[in-house]
Amino acid sequence: MMNRKEDFLNYVCQTSSRPVGLEVDRAAGSYLYTREGKKYLDFISGIGVNNLGFSHPAVVAAVKAQAEKYLHVMVYGEYVQAPQVDLAKKLVSLLPERLNQVYFTNSGTEANEGALKLAKKYTGRKKLVSFEGSFHGDTQGSCSVTGRDIYRKPFEPLLPGIQFLPFNEVDALGMIDESVAAVITEPIQGEGGMRVPDEGFLKSLRARCDSVGALLIFDEVQTGFGRTGKMFAMEHWGIIPDIVTMAKALGGGMPLGAFAASREMMRTFSENPPLSHVTTFGGHPVSCAAGLAGINVICDEDLVEKAEADGEWIRSYLRDLAQTGCGIQSVRGKGLMIGLALDSTVLAEHLVKGAFDAGLILGWTLHTENVIRVMPPLTISRTERQEGLDVIRQVLALNVS
Repeated sequence: MMNRKEDFLNYVCQTSSRPVGLEVDRAAGSYLYTREGKKYLDFISGIGVNNLGFSHPAVVAAVKAQAEKYLHVMVYGEYVQAPQVDLAKKLVSLLPERLNQVYFTNSGTEANEGALKLAKKYTGRKKLVSFEGSFHGDTQGSCSVTGRDIYRKPFEPLLPGIQFLPFNEVDALGMIDESVAAVITEPIQGEGGMRVPDEGFLKSLRARCDSVGALLIFDEVQTGFGRTGKMFAMEHWGIIPDIVTMAKALGGGMPLGAFAASREMMRTFSENPPLSHVTTFGGHPVSCAAGLAGINVICDEDLVEKAEADGEWIRSYLRDLAQTGCGIQSVRGKGLMIGLALDSTVLAEHLVKGAFDAGLILGWTLHTENVIRVMPPLTISRTERQEGLDVIRQVLALNVS
């Protein structure tokens, strides 16, 4: 008799010593269902991908319809494919005016790779600046601008010419000078612990980039598409970057990334030499069809506004819970991108394991061991929202030795 879990361990590369190991049978709405018949409420949205929950009917219908028309037909940028064109046009309508052209990729790390290459080619400069605590992906270039030694050290030497500055420290921005091609930052650091910058930091960063002619790249891979209570997190501060990168929720559950910039800037990819940045599968028509369907649901059902309201309610609930002495140190974030900082790693592990045993999926932010990620789908109902919070309260009420 086939043992799929054993085959999983034998044949699928493992990236942790203790994979979660749920054998998924189906998923719908806010819930996963296993082959053993257990039901789990997902409070991390597949790490920010499933803003619409699992298998949203509009996305599934779009995938089926496009798959029946055509799958892959040609490498990126050569054929006119309606799903790509329609999604690009929709994205441009949601972005600031200067970000008026889109390049599609397969993932967020590829989007960041493309943005970094574009910045170097457009400016003719070589140096890049990023921030301590940042996370931008796992490919060589994206890893090079990730500001955490735990990810970088095993793969060094990486790209030269990278400088890291402390995040949310305005005084450090003077280190950005005329040699810098671009500064890349998350508007809110996700894997670094759900860190929201002070009000003036990003404005000062924009001003410094302008003064020295450096481009500003916002990595909105995790923060985009309503997650923070705005369509894009940049809107909280009224800051317009020169390049913005996107992925995760962009594809409605399908693999898709993108970066957007001005047409003038993007033109440099077609010159000296032509085809200076290409992709085979980027902007796959099925993924683009899914992405457009998903964005239309976010817009038509006012899910951005719902995320803002739900996020305020959840953070208020958790702050009240913190007053009971249960070990909550602080509650961070915006919208439904929430970080729950606990008193210790032991307590964080206790909460994640206890919640899982009770049918609630929470998660640590990567290697930020006392911060719990709370990122339910934007479509979550009030009943589901309360169900998850009740589990958190009950688990934290148990004594941890």
